[in-house]
Order: sequence, then C-alpha cells, then structure tokens
Amino acid sequence: MSNDAFVPHPDRLLPADPAVREIARSLYELEKDQPIVSPHGHVDPRLLLDDEPFRDPTSLFITPDHYVNRLMHARGVDLADLGVAQGPLDEKASRRAWHLLAEHWHAYAGTPSRYWMEHEFSEVFGLETVLNPRTADAMYDEIADKLTRPEFRPRALFDQFRIEVMATTDDPVDDLAPHDALAASFTGRVIPTFRPDKYLEPARADFPELVAALGESAGVDTGTYDGHLEAMRTRRLYFRDHGAVSSDHAHIDPGTERLAIEDARRLYTAALEGTIGADEAVALRRHLLADQARLAAEDGLVMTLHPAVSRNHSDAMFEKFGADVGFDIPVAVDYVHHLRPMLNDVGHAENFRTVLFTIDETVFSREIAPLAGVYPSVYAGAPWWFIDSPDAILRFRRAVSETLGYTRTSGFIDDTRAFCSIPARHDMSRRIDATHLAGLVAEHRMRLEDAVELVATLPTQQPREVFRLGESA
Repeated sequence: MSNDAFVPHPDRLLPADPAVREIARSLYELEKDQPIVSPHGHVDPRLLLDDEPFRDPTSLFITPDHYVNRLMHARGVDLADLGVAQGPLDEKASRRAWHLLAEHWHAYAGTPSRYWMEHEFSEVFGLETVLNPRTADAMYDEIADKLTRPEFRPRALFDQFRIEVMATTDDPVDDLAPHDALAASFTGRVIPTFRPDKYLEPARADFPELVAALGESAGVDTGTYDGHLEAMRTRRLYFRDHGAVSSDHAHIDPGTERLAIEDARRLYTAALEGTIGADEAVALRRHLLADQARLAAEDGLVMTLHPAVSRNHSDAMFEKFGADVGFDIPVAVDYVHHLRPMLNDVGHAENFRTVLFTIDETVFSREIAPLAGVYPSVYAGAPWWFIDSPDAILRFRRAVSETLGYTRTSGFIDDTRAFCSIPARHDMSRRIDATHLAGLVAEHRMRLEDAVELVATLPTQQPREVFRLGESA
C-alpha cells in the first residue's frame, strides 16, 4: 500500500480502552444515521436555490472556511491567494490555492479542521488518499470531476447528508425571497434566523442609516425609539411567518440592563444625531437587547446568545478583506450579572426561551449550567467556533451534565459556512457523545438502557424540542 493511502479509522474519537470502546460503538450505531438538525449556521440559502455545481475544490473547501484559511494565513499565506474576498479564482489560481493547502497540510494535524476535511474527502467524495504536495493535483482533479455530476450538486448533497432542517443567518431587512422560492421548489426545510446585531449598536457610525433601512422594511418611522421598537416587532413577526424559529445575538457582552424609558428615548435620539457618548451607547445597546428579550416573550422566537468576541481584531485585514475572515478573537464573558435583568424581567415568562453559548469554557460549569439548571427558559448551548472540537465537546458534556443532565442542552450546532463540513461536524459530535456516555456506563454511573435512550434523542430530537421545530417531517 502506498504511503499516500489513507482512510479515516472507523473507531475514530471512540475510547482507547477496548471494553469502553465496545459500548461506545453500540451507542454510536444507534445515532450515526439519524437526520441532521442544524438550527444555527451560515450557509447562503441561494446555494440551494440556484443548485449550481460547486465551482472547484478550492471554493468548496478553502475560500469560505475561515477555520481553514486563518491557520494558513498565520503561517504566512496571503488570504488573497486563497480567494478570500476576491471573487471566484480562475483555474490556475484555484489549483495554486489547493497546493498551498497541501503544502501546509501537516500544520493541521490534530485540528478539527483536518479531521472534518478528512471525513469529507472519504465519506463524501470517496477518496482514499492523504493530501500532500505529491497527491494534490490528483485529488483536486478527482473532486473537480465529481463536482460536475448531478449527485454532487447542493440539493442532492442536502438529501445525501440527511439534513432535516437547516437554519441560515439573515439580516432583519431581508425580504427572504430565496427562502420563499426554496419553500416552493425544494422539499428540504431551510429556515431563516433573525440577526439584528448591527441595528442594536448605537455606537456605529452608520446607525442612523441602518435604522432608517429597518424602518423602511417594516413600514414604520424609526426616527424615534418607540418607532425602532415597533419596527423590530414587525420584522420579527415577518421572519416568524416565513419559518424562522430563533433570533441570534452576538454583541461584545450580553448585558440586558434596562434604562428608564425617557432615558432610552433621549439616548436613541442622540445616537441618530451622532452625539451619543461611548458609555451611553453601551447602555442603550444593552437596553435594546433587553427589548429583544421582551419581544421574544411575545413572538416565541428562541433567543440565542453568542457574545464575547472581539470582532475584526486586525484593522488592516478588516480594511482589505472585510468582516468574517477569521480575525475575531474570544474575550471573557459574564452571564450571571449581565443576564440577571433579563431573566428577572422575562425569565419566567411562559413563551420565553434562550440558549446561551460561549467560547470561554470556564463559563460552562460556573455560569451556564447553573443558570440552565434552574431557569425553565434557559438552555446550555453546545460548544461553537473555537471550541467545537472533540476535546472541548467532551469537556462540555463533563462540565454541564452533572448539573443539568442532557435535556437542558441545545443539541449540536455546526455554525458553518462550509456546506460539505456539516455532516462531518455532526458525526464528530455524535461520536463524542457516544464516548462520553460509554464512559459513564463502564463506570456503572449510568445504566446502558439510559444511555441508549439518550443517544436516541440527543442528535435530532433534542434540537427539535429546544428550537421549537416540531416533529420530523
């Protein structure tokens, strides 16, 4: 066998101990073929609407995935050479980008990015070769050839991946026409998500223009704070009527302290006039986020919080490439104090529900698990982004399960723009859950019957329930 031959091991991520591994295998078998429920992600709905063949391996695996290109950039590769913010690369440039990945492939050893891509190479494209400079062209050619076939178009892959529901992330002023067209022409369930962050940030220089656009889309005058609130109410209902089940919020902190109504009106006017101070802008932003919680208690959209990320850390990279190219860095988060006003306001409301995410692992056991373990409206969100990796997911299960069990968790969240990585990420999560539960069974801390029941519900039924998605179609 050639040294270049490689197929991922069938027991990957399962326990090294043979006795525990046998239990994990049996649990994994019960969940591996369950449908995928993806209630938070960033795939463009037009990908499925247009259903055009993927252009080339680079545009599929490298360009849209900042998990992949950020590490190459850290090793000295220009993001422009990977197609980031450059538009489609021609054949020569695309192949060169693929060679860059091959040249740096060893640097991904042990990372989830490599794990996911090896899964995709093997399980989606049927490749049995390790990527390196010797094999790069042959692998590129084989993937490119398969991308021309009908069974590798986006809709066919959606079905092949057994995706039951996939949520996108959408601007509040979007007309959601691609979602409407998909609903009329495609059997797969693709739903929007309401993402109002930039319309809640009074410190932005373009805040007046943004809220004017919000008002136009809602048919409401947003020249006053009360108009802003009504426009948000209108647009949230529009999204709900078009299939949305959640709103998503990713501010630097999850503060929800309310202002006196007269102060909110005064600061909103100052924001439109460009005279609001920095501290005042923070106070108003927290008040506007608290408004979103009240609206969630009215309309039933599940409120997901993904806070505490310093966005666009490199000014030069932001100016050259724009947002979302990997220069977002985690910071510490305080849920206990920041959410207290919101939870005292609507935390016991019958229709309110929130899912808390973090990339600060200490927060799982110290804050999120205790909050989700006592408030009926609070759920612990799965690890995402920098910690949606095997070890971190296992640590998450161990950190939260002793406090809140499994029914107070969100189900896995793939949070990806890289369409073909969706099944790889969900499979990884299922293997880790099987490993975690098998350890408890082997230590006689859980009956095998209970573990079997859990793996029957965790991958698919749990996110259906948390995100109010209804039963399987």
